[in-house]
Amino acid sequence: MEEESSSSDAQITSPLISRHDDHSPSSSSQVNDPDDEENSPIQEVALTVSTTDDPSLPVLTFRMWFLGTLSCVLLSFLNQFFWYRTEPLSITAISAQIAVVPLGQLMASKITTRVFLKGSRWEFSLNPGPFNVKEHVLITIFANSGAGTVYAIHVVTAVKVFYSQHISFFVSLIVVITTQVLGFGWAGIFRRALHEKEERSKGGVTRTQFFIIAFICSFAYYIFPGYLFQMLTSLSWICWIFPKSILAQQLGSGLSGLGIGAVGLDWSTISSYLGSPLASPWFATANVAAGFFLVMYVVTPLSYWFNIYQAKTFPIFSDDLFTAQGQIYNISSIIDSNFHLDTKAYQRQGPLHLSTFFAMTYGVGFAALSATIMHVILFHGKEIWEQSRSSFKEKKMDIHTKLMSKYRQVPEWWFWCILVVNIALTVYACEYYKDQLQLPWWGVILACVIALVFTLPIGIITAITNQSPGLNIITEYIIGYIYPGYPVANMCFKVYGYISMSQAITFLQDFKLGHYMKIPPRTMFMAQVVGTLIAAFVYLGTAWWLMESIPNICDSSSDTVWTCPSDHVFYDASVIWGLIGPRKIFGDQGTYGMVNWFFLGGAIAPLLVWLAMKAFPNQDWIRLINMPVLIGACGQMPPATAVNYTTWIIVGFLSGYVVYKYRPDLWQRYNYVLSGALDAGLAFMGVVLYICVGSENISIDWWGNDLDGCSYASCPTAKGVVFEGCPVIS
Repeated sequence: MEEESSSSDAQITSPLISRHDDHSPSSSSQVNDPDDEENSPIQEVALTVSTTDDPSLPVLTFRMWFLGTLSCVLLSFLNQFFWYRTEPLSITAISAQIAVVPLGQLMASKITTRVFLKGSRWEFSLNPGPFNVKEHVLITIFANSGAGTVYAIHVVTAVKVFYSQHISFFVSLIVVITTQVLGFGWAGIFRRALHEKEERSKGGVTRTQFFIIAFICSFAYYIFPGYLFQMLTSLSWICWIFPKSILAQQLGSGLSGLGIGAVGLDWSTISSYLGSPLASPWFATANVAAGFFLVMYVVTPLSYWFNIYQAKTFPIFSDDLFTAQGQIYNISSIIDSNFHLDTKAYQRQGPLHLSTFFAMTYGVGFAALSATIMHVILFHGKEIWEQSRSSFKEKKMDIHTKLMSKYRQVPEWWFWCILVVNIALTVYACEYYKDQLQLPWWGVILACVIALVFTLPIGIITAITNQSPGLNIITEYIIGYIYPGYPVANMCFKVYGYISMSQAITFLQDFKLGHYMKIPPRTMFMAQVVGTLIAAFVYLGTAWWLMESIPNICDSSSDTVWTCPSDHVFYDASVIWGLIGPRKIFGDQGTYGMVNWFFLGGAIAPLLVWLAMKAFPNQDWIRLINMPVLIGACGQMPPATAVNYTTWIIVGFLSGYVVYKYRPDLWQRYNYVLSGALDAGLAFMGVVLYICVGSENISIDWWGNDLDGCSYASCPTAKGVVFEGCPVIS
């Protein structure tokens, strides 16, 4: 498996990149590769990255600023807009990457070439020449700043909506900006630009044309799962055959059960939690499939039907919090006037219980973390040690480093200043607004230390597999033991500890992109900072607008698409780890103490794979088993459901194995373009539907909008348990 990529260098390519030869300057202005031995030792880099550079190409152009800002704002708005929906959508930067090519070329052909302030120090032109690859890379960096999600928004939503407590917009903005700046935003996932001259075979289409066609189809189709026929989100046919059977619906429901046979004909179902399956390498998809099958079809049913932790008292698949009698836990009744745990009220209502599936997913999260550490030690320990030693020695520069040496570098003190100012602002906010954030100053420092320790091992796993194990569970576990009873403090600690790690990884990816595409480092730095700040304002502004304007937002019991599944899980976690504390749930005072053994199991699993490789060195398939990815496959469940995984795996198999193996030419040309077009078409139709019908609460009441039609899938099966809408089993 480590042969897939030995470092992040191998991640600089994708089927959307080429050498940009059509925009290459004349030989007189190029710096050519003098010796093959100076090229990168990474084969993928040597084959795909140009060893020439034209320092005269304009970079900070009006086109770059306009299209970059527009991409960042649009992606930030759309991603946050869809994040509160039952099937959220995370739109990557690939849509913007593709769309800005014709827009940039159009601007280059139509905007005036007049030079303003000619002869002065401030001379500039709105149109300095053809749209070039360096402009395109910087626009992509802006777009990546708006791609994905802003994790800190969960804190704001949990406090405002679920806890119904006060948090000001200003304090929210501080939390959002500081968490984002800790790592400098998202970038570098699909990093190749569409700058080669496309030649169309007879009867074929260019990638730009293909993008437009797929975009129109996606846009038109989403009116069905998005409004007219919402059951397409999850077609759970077993429930239709057995409309009164709890067991059948537990097995067949794609949204509330094991999802056997369920399929979703909705791109948001497929890509909402795991990202686009078209972007996942097949070996990683196979590991996710194996992990999902193990957890969903072995561990979960066995745990439920053997009634582990009173499993039958609760739904088989649920992220709700329950009393011992199987009723929804009244969280507000155990919070005192200081937004702290009321111990006496908690004792009166009794200990909090989880569905067995929910408890097991936490155990799987424990195992994934220890598996990540052990995997990196066993499979990459020697490599890390050698790289660490070589970093202190003077190394021969490759051609790319030589080409970049002519540009002014970003001084080290810039980064230190941003880090110090950012941490100081965070500490100030936590101390001055302690009534809203609850986190003491030492919590900020500890969160940053945890992120620093885990950045290297998790970065290696991400580079190899495109799957990133998170620190969310271990961060909330640690602060929950140290500082129990404070839910907002727990959420803030988790956000700072988790996001600063993931942001650091993507920040390094950005600079690797800039290094190979010969972007001046100071220009790259500026684009990252500006893009991150723009995204922070847009994300928070959009979330605040939606929370203030949509009635009953995040109410999963209401008939609305605005159920906020991810925020619901985030809120549940703040109750478990923050308000009540892990000691009362997973510790000596809790019910689920045995779940801690998953830490040991996760550490042993990579060792077994390593020993198997040593025992059977000729069995290459063993090397493809990646235990951190396999064990952590269900890390998105909940809020992700079975149908999200089953359809993601099916599409990933068709793309990453079938098409890649039998039609690699089509895969290379259209795979990533299709992913971006599906994202973009769905997103724009989703906004249109909200403006036209959603904001006016215009709905269609018929059986096709009954989602998966499995009303009994969430019913308990223990005798005598009374649950609303469910038959009582005697």
